[in-house]
Amino acid sequence: MDFEALWLTLKLATSTTAILLIIAVPLAWWIASRGGVGRAVVQSVVALPLVLPPTVLGFYLLVVLGPLTVPGRLLMKTFGHPLAFSFAGLLVGSVLYSLPFAVQPFAAAFASVDSRLLAASATLGASRLRTFFQVVLPLSVSGLVTGIALSFAHTMGEFGVVLMVGGNIPGVTRTVSIDIFDKVQALNYSGANHTALVLLVISFLILAVVYGINRRALVALPWR
Repeated sequence: MDFEALWLTLKLATSTTAILLIIAVPLAWWIASRGGVGRAVVQSVVALPLVLPPTVLGFYLLVVLGPLTVPGRLLMKTFGHPLAFSFAGLLVGSVLYSLPFAVQPFAAAFASVDSRLLAASATLGASRLRTFFQVVLPLSVSGLVTGIALSFAHTMGEFGVVLMVGGNIPGVTRTVSIDIFDKVQALNYSGANHTALVLLVISFLILAVVYGINRRALVALPWR
């Protein structure tokens, strides 16, 4: 078991999930509370990673993050080095690739909140921001937990985008999925099996926690 790769993967998954919380919550609320063509366009863009082959997304990210494009040169000036084949570039790719796994559960949970509760909050003089934090978020715990767990688990198992954007640099971009691939190529099936079992156990535990928390949240609802 390559513990360095495991630690890097956990670091990547945790960082990605934290960034997605900051980005996906307001974006999901905008999607849930708006309509029209603009909403459909944004939803389509957010959902693209679900249908795009990881290598396609990874290729375009590699081009954008490279020194031959304007964004790439700006990022290079900011960070002092190209983001491609670095942990920072890996993080950018992971956030974009896992975005729909956070936004969609969040948006579904926000949209399911009874509009009458929002109207009552507004009638009582609460601002939209206060209504969101005191009414919408508490009633959307199930969707939030699901989105967070899916984002974390999805990042743990990323392969195509990770390989395209980060390559296979030990201690920098070599994640558990890349480590398994290397072991299989080296015909080290025993080592690959041990590492794969770790990912299997982690994935199972994440799902168990999600279903357990969601069940408790449903039981705690006041109308049950």
